Amino acid sequence: MNGRRLWAVMLKELRQMRRDRITLAMIVGIPVMQLLLFGYAINTNLRDLPAGIADQADTAASRALVMDIVATTVVKPVRFEQAPQQLMDAIRRGEIGIGIVIPADFERRRAEGREQVQILVDGSDNAMQSAAAQLAQVPVADAAGAASPATRLLSQAPISVVAFFNPERRSAVNIVPGLVGVILTMTMVLFTGVSIVRERERGNMELLIATPVSSAELMVGKVLPYVVIGLVQTTLVLLLGLWLFQVPMVGHVLHVYLAAALLIVANLALGLLISTQARSQFQAMQITFFVFLPSILLSGFMFPFAGMPAVVQWIAELLPLTHFLRLVRGIMLRGASLWELWPDVLALVAFTTVMMTAAILRFRKRLD
Repeated sequence: MNGRRLWAVMLKELRQMRRDRITLAMIVGIPVMQLLLFGYAINTNLRDLPAGIADQADTAASRALVMDIVATTVVKPVRFEQAPQQLMDAIRRGEIGIGIVIPADFERRRAEGREQVQILVDGSDNAMQSAAAQLAQVPVADAAGAASPATRLLSQAPISVVAFFNPERRSAVNIVPGLVGVILTMTMVLFTGVSIVRERERGNMELLIATPVSSAELMVGKVLPYVVIGLVQTTLVLLLGLWLFQVPMVGHVLHVYLAAALLIVANLALGLLISTQARSQFQAMQITFFVFLPSILLSGFMFPFAGMPAVVQWIAELLPLTHFLRLVRGIMLRGASLWELWPDVLALVAFTTVMMTAAILRFRKRLD
């Protein structure tokens, strides 16, 4: 072992890393990204959840109770309806996560010490159920104006929580639909991320340059085969989820496949854009990792989306996985149609259009 030769090899590696901007960015960027995401963006204490309120009693006491519930800052009223069914429809469409129902005979229920308020919650999100359980602890005054005694609370809770779509709180029901998006994001971006780079490394770019194939034809031609592969992966995850974990399929299975196709095309377009930037397959995989990490952490798959700061939520809205999770959970678990979730459909279409256009404009049929 010669010290001078060892030192020379070490200097060579350091200089190589200094010239490789992608590797240098990962050395600094990964620790910074994880620190910011885990320390600032991820928060399990949910606040300002979008909620709907149906105050059928509309008395001074019922309005005061609504104010007490809002004062907890757990929910933020965004809809005021007349009937519980309207709240259920809004929950199914994903417009709200919690519905608060105060019945018309609220005052009589107060006097009798019976259940006075019902909280409807989207059970497809376990974090939402936990937040609703906090609301059930809000003290409710009896007819005399005093807080309900402990004996009454034990015999008949004044606020009850009714969870729909996953009342058993099985984590697999929430995770398996999300896994479809996670797997498609990881594989589709990676597959196409190395496609153009692989053509250069294997010497096939010279052949493509000599052909009359346009940039748009080449890009679309590389995307379409992977769409079929992505749909096969989707089928595999859905069948295993149904067989092993009894994950329900409340909505139409065709809508699930259409949502999956939207995510597949969006990820493939992003992968093509990455492939036009990377100079090697290793660089393409490095850039893919930078995309995959925030997608997993910020999309709502691992941590509750509602607990993130507003700025981080805006960033998460730029990720295709965020919109797909809303689509697949809404269709599979809540029975919503793809057209009822049209804002997320438009978001995926817009993302695909921008990424594919940028990839076509950046790609040139040349070797440099």
